[in-house]
Amino acid sequence: MFRSGFVALLGRPNVGKSTLMNTLIGSKAAIISDKPQTTRNQIRGILTTDSYQLIFLDTPGVHKPRHKLGEKMVSLALRTLQEVDVILFLVDAAAGPGRGDEYIIGELQDIKTPVILVANKADAAGAGKAQEIIAHYCTFYPFAAALCLSALTGANKEQLLSQVLRFIPEGPLYYPADMVTDQPERFIVAELIREKILRLTREEIPHAVAVEITELAKRPDRELIDIHANIYVEKDSQKGIVIGKNGSMLKEIGQLAREDIEGLLGSAVFLQLWVKVKPDWRNKEGLWPSFGLDLN
Repeated sequence: MFRSGFVALLGRPNVGKSTLMNTLIGSKAAIISDKPQTTRNQIRGILTTDSYQLIFLDTPGVHKPRHKLGEKMVSLALRTLQEVDVILFLVDAAAGPGRGDEYIIGELQDIKTPVILVANKADAAGAGKAQEIIAHYCTFYPFAAALCLSALTGANKEQLLSQVLRFIPEGPLYYPADMVTDQPERFIVAELIREKILRLTREEIPHAVAVEITELAKRPDRELIDIHANIYVEKDSQKGIVIGKNGSMLKEIGQLAREDIEGLLGSAVFLQLWVKVKPDWRNKEGLWPSFGLDLN
């Protein structure tokens, strides 16, 4: 019997949802950052074995939105709960209980889908504290299962998969066996560039930045892919930060991004980046599709 199904990763920002999905599928399908609200779209990561296929949906972190983009992100995350076979509710064992977790539990009250409580970052918290977190939250909701793990190290990954498979029905192969994500190349390339910006910048830059790929084409005369990308921010001051003194920040972003993109595409890449200002773009829904944002 071959089984297949969909698994949502749910939690407040920065609890490790993207890291866990990448660990489970054994490949980098979602970008990683220590900045909250890194994930904006619903990212699908695919794990296929001889006996099952699991499609993991990495949802935007549930938070109190401050603009239209945030509202759409939270709406998408909560809507996903109705469309999957299992929900993995991640909490941060190292940070301890928080109001954001309690808000999400409130949203789960009317959900019929099985929910597995996952106390992540057990490597940082220690086994004792992680178990305390589980005991605390199990008093709020009748979880189908609960366990501690480390998305970073992969500890207890197999135990989690065993629990998930209890709720996965017999089904078809939804995606080819060698596919690890259904995201198009342009989206992944844009995300890799954004990941480097998140890593290298601070203050208001991470949440105000978007990336648009305007060209991705192989040169006809040599093994080289030309990529042109616009980096959008909301203020002139932010543009200056992303460019850096004498272009130093933009150069470093480009160098780091190019290394990852070349690994993704299996080819040398010529990457050109431009920084432009789009005032208040997070509240202008009409601009989002050009940035690869699909929140409908």
